[in-house]
Amino acid sequence: MSKTWLAGYFKEAVQVVEQLDLDTIDRMVARLVRLRAERGRLFLVGVGGSAGNCSHAVNDFRKLAGIDAATPVDNVSELTARTNDDGWDRIFADWMKVANPTNRDVLFVLSVGGGNRERNVSPNLVAAVDEAKTHGMDVLGIVGRDGGYTKSHGDVVLVIPTVNSENITPHTEAFQAVVWHGIVCDPRLMARGNKWETIAGEAR
Repeated sequence: MSKTWLAGYFKEAVQVVEQLDLDTIDRMVARLVRLRAERGRLFLVGVGGSAGNCSHAVNDFRKLAGIDAATPVDNVSELTARTNDDGWDRIFADWMKVANPTNRDVLFVLSVGGGNRERNVSPNLVAAVDEAKTHGMDVLGIVGRDGGYTKSHGDVVLVIPTVNSENITPHTEAFQAVVWHGIVCDPRLMARGNKWETIAGEAR
């Protein structure tokens, strides 16, 4: 009996994998290949668990794919200062402004809901998407539910399929990691191998 819930949860994970939109992921890879060729920058934003994913993803995009990537959530002093002084909804948009973004750069949103202006949910993501568009930037995203503002205003946005409405958040945040790892390991993008796989290859 104790394993019943776990069995269902992992069965749902299999269902998510089977329903992922590979065409959208392929378009993400292609856009990031172009970003790197044009020496653009990748800005990643997210809140909660997705913020942690942003930090991890920055490492992978920089180290494995050779893309100049950054996220405002890595600087807690600036993040909290902007929240305190300018408001929660401006923390990402105003951070991006300082970077003087151009249309060569890309905003990548990781979020469960994608932001919703009317419900005042993740308004900082909504403002970040709007700011990106004022600079002619493309917006990528890995989101859940209906994709929210990111899906409706973004350019290449993957919606993690909902297979159980009770587990949207864990599946979305988990599959953000699954998807971006697939992206950075795609041979079109991967510039440097993962450590343990490289060691194994050398041993062989």
